Amino acid sequence: MIVIIVVLTSNIVSAQFVKEKSINAIIGYGISVPYNSMDDVADRGLLLQGELVLKVRSWFELRPYAGLILTSSNGKDLNNNPTDEIAESKAFLLGGKARLRAPIPWVAPYLELGIGTSIGKFETLTPLDNIDKGGMIFHLPIAFGLELGKNNNVDLGFSYYDQPSVEQYVGAIALGITIPLKK
Repeated sequence: MIVIIVVLTSNIVSAQFVKEKSINAIIGYGISVPYNSMDDVADRGLLLQGELVLKVRSWFELRPYAGLILTSSNGKDLNNNPTDEIAESKAFLLGGKARLRAPIPWVAPYLELGIGTSIGKFETLTPLDNIDKGGMIFHLPIAFGLELGKNNNVDLGFSYYDQPSVEQYVGAIALGITIPLKK
């Protein structure tokens, strides 16, 4: 249902006021962190994501996205001490974001906010939480970073997805490449 809404909205939006379209491919070093960790746990993994970039203004873009986050526990905390705490996510990400950016060549800072869904398996184990859930949950994406290059086609940033129903955040430090689409 969400995929259909995103596709239909993208077509309607592009027909009315979208100036440019492009694809942004992102790869990143993923993490998942529980809300209530006593041992400072951050499980590691991978983020892959693709975005359809709909440029409305030089400073505003709409970005429907689809991605994959895979994190797993190695049984250690951030200080390399053994721990029983876990915050794992193996999920498909789907949703939409809006990006506000400074329209500056070479180095343009940005901030993104949106809403989406995570579909997969989630496990959060801390002294306060024991969650082992599969299926579909909602998430709130937030990202910030820099668009680099003369045409701002390289993206270096931090992308996070707050998943309140499983008491964890997932995210990544990510690198993206934007490829313009022909009109």
